[in-house]
Amino acid sequence: MVMRLFCCLLLLSAMPSWAATKLEASVDKNPVLAGEFFMLNISVDDTIKSEQPDTSVLLKDFVVGPTSLSTRTNIINGSINKQTTWSVKLMTRNEGEYTIPAFNVAGLSSQPIKLKVAKRAADADKNNDIFLKTSLSSDSLFVQEAGVYTIKLYLAKELLDGSLSTPSMQDAQLTQLGKQTESYELVDGKRYLVITREYLLQPQKSGVYTIVGPTFQGRVQQNYRQLEVSALGDDQQLEIKPIPANYKGAWLPSELVNIDEQWQPDENTVEVGTPITRTITLTALGVTKEQLPEIDMKTIAGIRSYPDDVETNNAVRNGRVVSQQTASFALLPQKAGTYTLPEITLPWYNTKMNRISYATLPERTITVTPSANAINPGAIANDNFNTGESTLPANKVSNTQQPNTAIAAPQSVIPLWLIIVAVLGYIFWIITAIFYWLSRSTNNEQKNNSVSVNKAQTLSLNALKNAAKSNNLNAFYSELNEVAIKLTGKKVAAIDTLIHNINNDELATQVNRLQSALYANSSADVDLNAIINIIEQHQVQRTKSQQAVLKDLY
Repeated sequence: MVMRLFCCLLLLSAMPSWAATKLEASVDKNPVLAGEFFMLNISVDDTIKSEQPDTSVLLKDFVVGPTSLSTRTNIINGSINKQTTWSVKLMTRNEGEYTIPAFNVAGLSSQPIKLKVAKRAADADKNNDIFLKTSLSSDSLFVQEAGVYTIKLYLAKELLDGSLSTPSMQDAQLTQLGKQTESYELVDGKRYLVITREYLLQPQKSGVYTIVGPTFQGRVQQNYRQLEVSALGDDQQLEIKPIPANYKGAWLPSELVNIDEQWQPDENTVEVGTPITRTITLTALGVTKEQLPEIDMKTIAGIRSYPDDVETNNAVRNGRVVSQQTASFALLPQKAGTYTLPEITLPWYNTKMNRISYATLPERTITVTPSANAINPGAIANDNFNTGESTLPANKVSNTQQPNTAIAAPQSVIPLWLIIVAVLGYIFWIITAIFYWLSRSTNNEQKNNSVSVNKAQTLSLNALKNAAKSNNLNAFYSELNEVAIKLTGKKVAAIDTLIHNINNDELATQVNRLQSALYANSSADVDLNAIINIIEQHQVQRTKSQQAVLKDLY
């Protein structure tokens, strides 16, 4: 037993210390070309899983890919060697001399690396097997105007795998439109597989910005070998114009806005009770479907209006974003007469002409005539009177009448009770229909009022208050839009609708200052708490008034 313990002590004393003693950093290429990916390896002579080097310092000068971790243990002639390696793919877009800084892991430091980046030849991609092309629908846009950014990846060899980065731009939203497409093109007599991606670009602030081009890295098959390849898209400059100071209302920048309508039936003369379907279609170029204002059709006395669901959609046509909104209304004339539906006018900013324009639906006059199925009481009375004459006994007929007249008369006899029952039945049907429409309208109003009260009672402004507390204007505006949607029930132009409903000059002023600070690079002083207080007061007043209405109804 003593010998066994002695042997164990000898083995323990012979084992090497596994504490990390050395940290090294290296690159697989030096010099490298601008736009070319290379590998940075950081290795330590120990197994370390709880710590890793901070590669965020590389973001200033390099495009940094994900970090991969690998560990290795070797036993050679009884000697145990351990190693942990972190590998990072890097790329820089510009030529020059760079320094990869030192890294710290487990109390150890690596040595900095001097890296030389050579200029990429102008025609380097001309005859290459892989390259990127980018394009923009316009080199200048207005704030919130929608542009289309297109990326095309050209591949002359079989692609095994790869990743294409998303372009980026400060103070802008870039969202991919649909799925990527594949096609084939001939370039200088060479056949390429072309992978195309389209992105919706929406700038949020004015100024001159740079769209950082995409990068691609992957593997292709060449004969029996697998090759790592990369490509770099060009950066593009873009001028973003501010909202004109003289523009009022909901901001709608577009190259073209059109509004038209369809009627079913397409006639200007209809009978009372004939249902009419009016479909209004709003089409705009260069804006998203979320930017389209809601179509509002004013009601007129004598014609009931029932709005249907609103449909909106986006599409890309010839490198332009096309958005469309379709709203249908069911019209039911209640009384005979002549009615004029008022003109519908929508202001928008013409980005081509640099001026305010208007999309218009002209007024339309329709004539409503009495229903042909209605019974004329006067005519019924006359018919009854005539029928009564014809049913007199034959012995009361004057000697001057022809005999065949008395024989034919009984064939047209209609009992008086039957006519009275028919008239009363028609009157009862009309009264029932009127009560049905009135009760339906009342129930809907009660239901809507109940829902509105509940929303007003449960709506919280905590998120809005938190954004105001941190003075985060972007977050505050986003939360304000959510609050407006909940209070107004409008999915588009909700903030403008809320301002209109509250009708408070201070609220309109502060929201305008907020929009100027966000979208026009203005230094306007915004009182966020004033906006919150006005909305809270509106909720209290709204809840009290709606509860009073419901109390009267019930």
